[in-house]
Amino acid sequence: MVDIAAIFDMDGVLIDSEPLWCRAEVEVFNHLGVPLTESMSSQTMGLRTDEVVSYWYAKFPWTGANQSVVADRILSQVGELVATEGKPMPGAVEAVQLCRRMQLPLALATSSPMSLVHLVLKRLGLQDAFDVLNSAETEEFGKPHPAVYLTTAHRLGVHPSKCIAVEDSIRGMMSAKTAGMRCIVVPAAEERENPQFAAADFVLDSLETINQAWLERVIYSLYSA
Repeated sequence: MVDIAAIFDMDGVLIDSEPLWCRAEVEVFNHLGVPLTESMSSQTMGLRTDEVVSYWYAKFPWTGANQSVVADRILSQVGELVATEGKPMPGAVEAVQLCRRMQLPLALATSSPMSLVHLVLKRLGLQDAFDVLNSAETEEFGKPHPAVYLTTAHRLGVHPSKCIAVEDSIRGMMSAKTAGMRCIVVPAAEERENPQFAAADFVLDSLETINQAWLERVIYSLYSA
């Protein structure tokens, strides 16, 4: 087997947290007078929380709470929702466990802060599953910039060209591809027909598709040439 690393995004890949982010953002922003709706929240999918706040402040500037405070409020609410309601995406835990059994170097690369990462992994029972945990909060730029993926590959000790990223968003996919990685995307149902996902190497309806035989075929097809 070629020495390949697997790098998973978190929100929308491992945990069904996008609806939780949406609820928290709508509540916090509405309280500030920002007319955010659930459908509008998809515009910032894949961004760091500080970038989400900056995005909506640019469109609907508010007075009172500064952007850092607003970001903290959103994160606090999401953390509470994850701890009480968080559910794994179909096939997510099994896919991570499969990579462990196959002894692939394994990492998580997310736009979410590490405080939320630890809550999610505890909720999913995956506290010890990953060799590397990396958050874009420590990077100058978040996704779609490739920094978080490049740093993750470096920390794994694996060249980016030998990494397969698992993503769910356009920004996440662009981040991985720009880093020089191959990318499997699992878009939300309402996003599946987005033509931009054609840039991915594989587009799946669910991580339940992934089993050892499938993953071995993918690795050989992508990297044996």
